[in-house]
Amino acid sequence: MKNKAIKVMALGLGASILFGTATTAVYALNSDTKAPAKESTAVVTATTNSGTATKDETVYVFAGTDGAVQKVLVNDWLQNSKNAETLNDQSTLSNIENVKGDEEFTTDKEGNLIWTANGEDIYYQGTTDQKIPVEMSIHYTLDGTEISAEELAGKSGRVTIRFDYKNTQYEEVKINGKNEKVYVPFVMLTGMLLDTDAFHNVTVCNGKMENLGNEIAVIGIALPGMQENLAINKEDLEIPDYVEITADVENFQMTTTMTIASTALLDDFNSEDLDFSELSKSVDKLADGMNQLMDGSDKLYNGLCTLLDQSNVLISGIDQLATGATRLQSGADALSSGASQLHSGASQLADGLDSLNANSDALNGGAEQVFNTLLSTANTQLAAAGLSVPTLSIGNYAEVLDGVIASLDETAVYQAALQQVTDGVNARRGEIETMVTEVVKQQVEAEVTAQVTAAVRQTVTPKVQENEVQFRTAVLKQALNMTTQEYEAAVQAGLVTQEQQDTVNAAVESAMAAEVEKQMESEEIQGKISALIQQTTAEKMASDEIHAIIASNTDIQVEKAISDTMASPEIQAKLQAAAEGAQSVISLKSSLDSYNGFYLGVIAYTSGVSSATAGAQELKAGTDTLTNGMSDLETGVDTLSDGIHTIKDKSPALIDGIAQLRDGAKQLDDGLKKLMKEGIQKIIDLADKDLENLTARLSASIDVAHNYTSFSGVDQNTHGRVKFIYRTDSIDGIKNAE
Repeated sequence: MKNKAIKVMALGLGASILFGTATTAVYALNSDTKAPAKESTAVVTATTNSGTATKDETVYVFAGTDGAVQKVLVNDWLQNSKNAETLNDQSTLSNIENVKGDEEFTTDKEGNLIWTANGEDIYYQGTTDQKIPVEMSIHYTLDGTEISAEELAGKSGRVTIRFDYKNTQYEEVKINGKNEKVYVPFVMLTGMLLDTDAFHNVTVCNGKMENLGNEIAVIGIALPGMQENLAINKEDLEIPDYVEITADVENFQMTTTMTIASTALLDDFNSEDLDFSELSKSVDKLADGMNQLMDGSDKLYNGLCTLLDQSNVLISGIDQLATGATRLQSGADALSSGASQLHSGASQLADGLDSLNANSDALNGGAEQVFNTLLSTANTQLAAAGLSVPTLSIGNYAEVLDGVIASLDETAVYQAALQQVTDGVNARRGEIETMVTEVVKQQVEAEVTAQVTAAVRQTVTPKVQENEVQFRTAVLKQALNMTTQEYEAAVQAGLVTQEQQDTVNAAVESAMAAEVEKQMESEEIQGKISALIQQTTAEKMASDEIHAIIASNTDIQVEKAISDTMASPEIQAKLQAAAEGAQSVISLKSSLDSYNGFYLGVIAYTSGVSSATAGAQELKAGTDTLTNGMSDLETGVDTLSDGIHTIKDKSPALIDGIAQLRDGAKQLDDGLKKLMKEGIQKIIDLADKDLENLTARLSASIDVAHNYTSFSGVDQNTHGRVKFIYRTDSIDGIKNAE
């Protein structure tokens, strides 16, 4: 709870720097409705929900270039967390349309919506003329003069774009026994992308910028109404309620801007969490710090008293310093003699290095000429090998040859060849898939034909068998010239053998089988079979299983084509040639690197000679200065000695100064105690009083944020969430370009 209280305080009082971590362009959530004012002291948290659904509402506000609302479109998502058959809902929207299903709703006598959800989520959309809670207006100035967006398009100059936000959504809340107007604490995030070809020297007030290369992402933040909610004087802390962008622009144009308005920033906080005891402890730490400061002043005073007591030791040190000054005078005389000798040697060194440096240009030129000859030969060898590369020079040969070696590396060449072959085969993937599809279709059609024919036969055969009596009558008539009754009587009398009965039965079965085949071959049956085959084949071909088979077989055929091509003699020959070429180029670069080491050594040597020559000249000039300055040094040492002796003579006055400093430390200690009593303590008392008031106001702001759960309405048993998205028209800079 302690950490949450500190976070809420940072939210309320640190709004002016919240944008410090934003690094990318944003979309904008916003709402434009004003609920009727009401008095509320209840605490409503964002997590309370005993219903069967959660309503997530997104309000899209389409605005012109001046921020004026043109259209409001609302998307609602009823999340059916308990898979209920019906969902109760409230909505003021018009033209409601289910956008993700065919579920429908009815209305009860109170006008509430009752969705037939069947356990599913509901996604619907509608329009409204309802006023949004935060009004946004956009103003433009060109070189200090206000101008409309249409007039600004295509013009150039110093442009300022200002987004102002007016919060009209509030509740009447009792704070410390008094009715107060508390605005719903919307956080406004405005984002846009600015073309770096057109926008320069961009600054943003109440926002943050991030350079993305070709574009600059700008994000701004504002909390309209929060200044009034917390009742903080702007001279103490100004909470932003606008965003302003200024830039030097050529041919002004701007893509659409997006602004988000949401209370979600306070969703994780409850008013019960606002315990500022830790902040009070911090104020106590201020008092402790002042006490420590006063303790320090006491120690300073005591230390100066000790210094004054030890002044005799200081006087002894000054006496020793005077003795050292006398010795310094003797050393200065010896140094002057050595400086004369150094000047003579420096002159001889400078003359010798001048002679050596005169030959440096010829040496460098010869080494460079040899290097260029080697590079020319290398260029010829590379061209003869069929390698097209930039002309080698001393400055670029290493980079160029490293690139050639990398391109001829066996793995790199193989990967390049594999990529080329893969791209070629993938370009024909459509043809391969068509062939695979045709083969699969033939297989499916054959299976379907057998299945459909068997199924139709199973329906025809029973119908034919229903007429078995007719077939038996015809067979008896033809084979035995008997009626059915006569045949049965003869069987009963034992006049028909079992063999004759089996023959009759077989003839009947054969006749019925022939009739089945006859009907199967009829145009009607064949038409039905053909239609069923086409329909079933089409259904199977459209199934996920057949699509998966086609995709799998297509992948197999593509991989096979790639493998076959990579194994071809042509590709293998290219890989072998690349490996041999790489070794040749490596050898060539090694030779050039070897000479480059010698060449750089020559340059380093001549450069060193040149530097040494210059240094010798400076040394010679320095010894001149040193020699001339020795007399000044001797004079200065004399002056120093005189000064030290003067200090020695003035030591009594120094002791008096330490005594005065001790007395001043005493005054500082007394002053700090007075500041603590008459100043800091009063500030601490005042802070305690303001923290209580701020706590109450911030608590009320959190409650009002939690109370605002819907724009177009929500059922009392449904947990609501709402966010708003503003989208402004873009500004075309071509039509008015000068």
